[in-house]
Amino acid sequence: MQRLQLPDSPAGFAEATWDDLRPYFETLATMPVSEGEVEAWLGEWSRLEELVTEAAGRAMIAYTADTSDPGKEAAHLRFSSEIFPVMEEQGVRLARRLLEFGYRRADLEVVLRRFRTQIEIFREESVPLFAELEELSARYQRLTGGITVEWDGERKTVPQLLPFLKQPDREVRERAFRAISAPYIDLRADLAGLFDEMYARRQRIAAEAGLPDFEAYSFRAKCRFDYTPADCTRFHEAVEAAVVPAVGRILERRRQRLGLQRLRPWDLDVDPSGRPPIRPFATADELARKSADVFRAVAPELGEQFDTMRQEQLLDLESRKGKAPGGYCETLHASGRPYIHMNAVGLVDDVMTLLHEAGHAFHAFATHPQPFIWQRYVGSEAAELASMTMELLAAPRLDGPGGLFTAEALRLARIEHLEDVLVTLTHVASVDAFQRWIYTSGEGHDPEARDRAWLRIRGRFEGVVDWSGLERERVARWYRQLHVFLYPFYYIEYGLAQLGALQIWRRSREDHAAAVRSYREALALGSTTSLPEMFGVAGARFTVDADVVADLVALVEEELERLHAGAPAVA
Repeated sequence: MQRLQLPDSPAGFAEATWDDLRPYFETLATMPVSEGEVEAWLGEWSRLEELVTEAAGRAMIAYTADTSDPGKEAAHLRFSSEIFPVMEEQGVRLARRLLEFGYRRADLEVVLRRFRTQIEIFREESVPLFAELEELSARYQRLTGGITVEWDGERKTVPQLLPFLKQPDREVRERAFRAISAPYIDLRADLAGLFDEMYARRQRIAAEAGLPDFEAYSFRAKCRFDYTPADCTRFHEAVEAAVVPAVGRILERRRQRLGLQRLRPWDLDVDPSGRPPIRPFATADELARKSADVFRAVAPELGEQFDTMRQEQLLDLESRKGKAPGGYCETLHASGRPYIHMNAVGLVDDVMTLLHEAGHAFHAFATHPQPFIWQRYVGSEAAELASMTMELLAAPRLDGPGGLFTAEALRLARIEHLEDVLVTLTHVASVDAFQRWIYTSGEGHDPEARDRAWLRIRGRFEGVVDWSGLERERVARWYRQLHVFLYPFYYIEYGLAQLGALQIWRRSREDHAAAVRSYREALALGSTTSLPEMFGVAGARFTVDADVVADLVALVEEELERLHAGAPAVA
């Protein structure tokens, strides 16, 4: 069988255009392949995908590190809007050929099912629409990545203002809250117009695939074989029934301890006892160095993997002007390495974000031995199970010798984290319900209707916080939610994964070593098995049953009561 003459590394494709890549795909589509050569042919295709996706990943990393650089933006867009849409078209062509070969193996059944689904929904006429969506996504990154705020004579990024939300001085907190919201209020018209364009293209993509709306399309495109929109509704209902009241109890405790008649949105992050905010680290290097010891305490191999990332400069942790907001972990498939991007400013939240993204990184390390790249493309639900479980497994070990926290600081940080677990479930439900409304209500094209729907849905899940006089600030929150703009329908995964992660954490409290072992075994499966089977190997049920949700909420509240009583963190 003919072999592709591929470059030795992704650098060989760093400047590639589609014209440079086309011959490789054409060769794979037309070369003679005997029955005994199919696996070798698949290996050639996999290696090509590894090299191109890593070249694209490195261009995206460079751009998100500095969204103000036109050259980096152009390189990123060359891959995301010029190469990838056409590459997807060729991928469908090659998937058809693979299925025509009749090639089967047990660890490729999920991959083959995904290929069949992609073939069913692919439409050539949608390729330009995906390219346009990538350009619109880059515009969102550029608009939001360039935001800075005047604060006491200095220009600060939005993440750099977050520590002020934890200050005991209530006036400072309110000023910070309003300063964080103000740029998004000012940009509301621009962002709403940008979303109008995204919405129209997404609904057209769904219509061209013969599907009623973009929700139906997304469930197919994301290969959600194991749950349905109706299950998402059940999740919303379970959260409303069990989690919202628990969050209400948390907020009432906070209100009483702060001695306030009513909680305002700037009262949600400050320590209720009036202590200054915990500052677990001063620099990104300190965060990375001490976190390696935390991961080593979870499992020695995880500490070694994180040290590899530190040594190979695969971490970009600090916030700075021009850097894209948020955090992500990118897998570089040719190198077998993950890369973490985040915006740390010295808060407890930053530590938890790093634990979260490191969970994705450990997943990338675990799946790399799988022979084909598609076996390493895990669904978002499995990916978030890896990250959210790591938060819960690693957090109790943050107070080791020379660690990020003292024992007392860790107790307080654990309270903050576990309360946030419950608050996040309500946030996930509201964002998912909002996205479903956008694409299924028939009104998602209307900016004013979107804002009204956000307020209505947010009110269903948010609880007793007093937002009077702050409607514009409350609306601005969804414009900050980059998933709604860049990754539509990527949010329910956080909720489903959190339920699995809590189950694994519950088991780890009885037998840490066994729970970590099962968790790592599950990560190594990649996409070689179904989602419920992967959860099962990890030691969790894949479910949105109301009784399971209620039991897990009770577990969290029980631990919170213990921590509030002054008990140390439990592994």
